Amino acid sequence: MIALGKYNNLEILRDTTVGLFLGDDEGNDVLLPNKYVPEEFEIGDFLDVFCYLDHEERIVATTLVPFVTVDQFQLLQVAEVNEYGAFMDWGLEKHLLVPFREQRNKMQEGQWYVVYCYLDEKTDRLVASNKLDKFLSNDNLTVQALDEVDLVVTRLTDLGWEVIINHKHKGLVYSNEIFKKVAVGDKLKGYIKNIRPDNKIDVSLQPIGYQSLEPAANLIYDKLVANGGVLNLHDKSDPEDIKRIMQMSKKTFKKGIGALYKERKIEIKPDSIKLL
Repeated sequence: MIALGKYNNLEILRDTTVGLFLGDDEGNDVLLPNKYVPEEFEIGDFLDVFCYLDHEERIVATTLVPFVTVDQFQLLQVAEVNEYGAFMDWGLEKHLLVPFREQRNKMQEGQWYVVYCYLDEKTDRLVASNKLDKFLSNDNLTVQALDEVDLVVTRLTDLGWEVIINHKHKGLVYSNEIFKKVAVGDKLKGYIKNIRPDNKIDVSLQPIGYQSLEPAANLIYDKLVANGGVLNLHDKSDPEDIKRIMQMSKKTFKKGIGALYKERKIEIKPDSIKLL
């Protein structure tokens, strides 16, 4: 079966005046238009192509790389708004529709929004929505404490940044635990800090506990090398200075320099640290 909104590995069946026809092992075929045909090919070769509906609602293949695939969240820009909804630029010739009913607030041309791409079961069309919560659930969690996860940043609240975890769950990174610039749509690595009894998830952008030791030490070491072996920070430095220069908390910084000191890689001076 040729899957819409996904990459398909298909066999070249025949060469025509309009392009190559590609097929799967179930007898389905799809056109790869001439403009996407590789310079060299042979009948029987297999190609990885993305399949979607063209302007005439026909399944078509492309070698272009879309910004988002089905069942994924992504920050996209509105290319056009008309009587049907907002059309997002997702890297393909035909834009991705966000119907008005799927807009949390009325979208504006030129603005960026995090949306979810999905296959509408009623119309068999790929569409998008920025009513994100309806596509997320914390009922049956697939993560646990200390797990490293993929994050998409969605919204700033009074407590911190809401994030999407592994394109499945909703979590929160508290503002006082963020030590670098974060913006809507950012894709980051994160770590599950805590899962509450009601399945709300606290997320950290830094590794948790013992896991944070090695990355912090490596970051500090790399910074020292880049600065000629000296860093004007130490275990009594102002937390804001550490945050600005190292993008980590003072606690993590102290653990990092402690690990480097134990390995005899640095000397800790009253006003700086220095590579040995």
